Amino acid sequence: MIEDDSELAELLQMRLYKDGINVTVAPSALEGLRLFQTTLFDLLILDLSLPQMDGMEICRLIRQESTIPIIISSARSDIRDKMMGFSRGADDYLPKPYDPQELIFRINAIMRRLHPQFPNTLAPFEIDENRHEISRNKQPLRLTQAEYDIVAYMIHKDGFVISREELLLNIGSIRYESSLKSIDVIIGRIRQKIGDDPKNPRYIRSVRGVGYKFVNE
Repeated sequence: MIEDDSELAELLQMRLYKDGINVTVAPSALEGLRLFQTTLFDLLILDLSLPQMDGMEICRLIRQESTIPIIISSARSDIRDKMMGFSRGADDYLPKPYDPQELIFRINAIMRRLHPQFPNTLAPFEIDENRHEISRNKQPLRLTQAEYDIVAYMIHKDGFVISREELLLNIGSIRYESSLKSIDVIIGRIRQKIGDDPKNPRYIRSVRGVGYKFVNE
């Protein structure tokens, strides 16, 4: 990540780390270019308004040498900036301010396109985002919107512990539920639909005092 706002960079770095995404932060254009020359990265998150060199020029220089995915993260939201960013080789453009979870979704979407093996499945479960469908052993599950969103979120987290508060915060279809207990009710319904034993669940496991994690061992 090339970002000169240290507070924002630290916030994003910590949030992405929780989703299993390790981020190296360069606070300046020249430091970012130096790192790019010496280290192999999977993706670049690029601010535009940087000291030393504008982010658009960094985007152009890096694209001349590499096909690395580039997400522009900038307060410059004018359509002309977006047009220039894409013309310089950016793969995505995310205007600030934004929810870090949206950045995570965009990173995962890009990585899935580039690497089909990137977790969009957690065998025997598979997400078909085009059909808005989740299958178990190739058999589509009959899920409500909230159930689909929770299972998809858990699969993307791939074994990480997820609190009830995190689910309420990040899943729009359940955001306005009245109680954290409602999450437990939805989880109970999901367990029934995926054939999970509620007394000894294999896939959706409870983590005492925290929440849940979705695993396949």
